[in-house]
Amino acid sequence: MDDKNYENKLESFFEGYLKKEPLFINKKILQSNYTPEIILHREEQINQIAEVLAPSLRMEKPSNLFLFGKTGTGKSLVAIYTINKISIIAKKNNLPIKVFYLNCKLKRVADTEYRLISQLCRELGVEVPATGLPTDEVYKIFIREIEQTKTLLLIVLDEIDQLVRKTGDEILYNLTRLNSELKESQIAFIGISNDLVFTDSLDPRVKSSLSEEEFVFPPYDAIQLQEILRERAKMAFREKVVDEGVIEKCAAYAAREHGDARRALELLRVAGEIAERKNETKIATKHIDMAEAKIEKDKILDIITTQPKQFKITLYSILESEGKTGRVRTGEIYEKYKENCKSCFVKPLTQRRVSDIIAELDMLGIINAKVISKGRGGRTREICLAVPAINIPKIFNCLKEGLNL
Repeated sequence: MDDKNYENKLESFFEGYLKKEPLFINKKILQSNYTPEIILHREEQINQIAEVLAPSLRMEKPSNLFLFGKTGTGKSLVAIYTINKISIIAKKNNLPIKVFYLNCKLKRVADTEYRLISQLCRELGVEVPATGLPTDEVYKIFIREIEQTKTLLLIVLDEIDQLVRKTGDEILYNLTRLNSELKESQIAFIGISNDLVFTDSLDPRVKSSLSEEEFVFPPYDAIQLQEILRERAKMAFREKVVDEGVIEKCAAYAAREHGDARRALELLRVAGEIAERKNETKIATKHIDMAEAKIEKDKILDIITTQPKQFKITLYSILESEGKTGRVRTGEIYEKYKENCKSCFVKPLTQRRVSDIIAELDMLGIINAKVISKGRGGRTREICLAVPAINIPKIFNCLKEGLNL
């Protein structure tokens, strides 16, 4: 096909796309960062958090809060919803209350102590260089600015466990000690974590000052997920484009994944996108299956492509070994791993270190590693893949290309 014909064909495709009636009215409603006017099945948690934070409207420092629960149980949604309502009331009554939300997982925003305090300074309107100043100096700038504004500050630290894993818990101690240096202002913290035992590993001083109030968010069940999906689908799609059984199947998939509402919404959105690409006029249950496979594949590939080279070689060795036997033991993987290191011109790690990598791959949900006893011969691990079989060829080829094997 010559360039002109190709150009005309592409233009025709885009013109035709514009004329098609979309399945979506508002796709943003199915995205994880959307905050609905009414949050279903979290009234109890909203009320509990509101009761703890209400004293801030009298310019009294509320207790620090910790919200626990698995991914997609509504922790961030409820926290943002509640502090936004406080912010609205504060503005209406001319109260000097500021609310900041920071995701500690975001790189270059709040993933180190320096960046976190720098970001808080920026939120107060003070520019701080990305690097270069001593951390103590950035703290002084922050304290000076907040004292001048005479503000009560509510800070939400989402995925706070990620920050502590990178920097240690001293940062939390430093943050909670800030109030002792403030005379005109006060700070309260809301920590959010997917790790239910996160605070167990904290220094007792940090734990006592940070976790003054704790709430655990339970997973949604399949019926609750259906109601959430129906409510969002009404606003996200045109009428009568969602087939019977789609919402139920979507909710069932997510309920299987520990009641993850975020995943349920993502499944429905991706299913809608797949249906549109295939020029379908309705979203059917088959599109949910396609969406599930696509999301799983994309998630796993994202994890794998960001891992260091030694992780990739280890996983590639597992894929090669597991493909032949179904289940494979650590010793067999290590022999294959050494061969692959030689092919990649990489110095092999010790078997103990490779065992650590296998444990991390298990934690990421890519493999299942079961410890078994060999009697007097000690213990070993029996390993099998935890990813859907449909995704294995893509992962294998991705690793092969990346490692030039």
